[in-house]
Amino acid sequence: MASINYETKEINSRIVYCGPGLCGKTTNLRFIQQKAVPAGAVTIAGDSERTLFFDYLPVELGEINGFKTKFHLYTLPGRVFYDASRSLILKDVDGVVFVADSRFDKVGENLECLELMRTNLREQRKNLSRIPHVIQYNKRDLPNAVSAGELKNVLNPEGVEDFEAVASSGAGVFPTFKAIVRLVLTGLKAKAKNA
Repeated sequence: MASINYETKEINSRIVYCGPGLCGKTTNLRFIQQKAVPAGAVTIAGDSERTLFFDYLPVELGEINGFKTKFHLYTLPGRVFYDASRSLILKDVDGVVFVADSRFDKVGENLECLELMRTNLREQRKNLSRIPHVIQYNKRDLPNAVSAGELKNVLNPEGVEDFEAVASSGAGVFPTFKAIVRLVLTGLKAKAKNA
């Protein structure tokens, strides 16, 4: 849940990138870091290909009614045995990007990971349908990529906003990021209006 600090005039929101292992979550954050984060910021740690616990990237995006907006981007480890850290990272989530691996042999893993995320949210009395979220179909450049239409049928029956991407080149990374930021900000404005 977004936190508002009236003293410092800051709104802090948490966006979590979820998906199976090696689907491109960290690659998304690294691309955002390279293009949008000022030098010297505290960002993603580690150079390994696998996310062991989580990645973290703070991003500042201007002001709303005199309040600085800060988005704290996290990745969830795709591996099931890190379930405790997954639940902790999802605890105060304001928005979710589900990064799907487009490869044919990863469709089952995508479904399993999506269901695991829903389970982790339900354990905290949250429902994915009530949280701003988008889906990114990553690795669209690979020869064994399932068609985007098939992935939509399997992973996106609700019809939430979705994007095709090749995170390693940056294609689709910012459209995905902009969409989730817009949805989170819209949700924050609605909550403020009703408060």
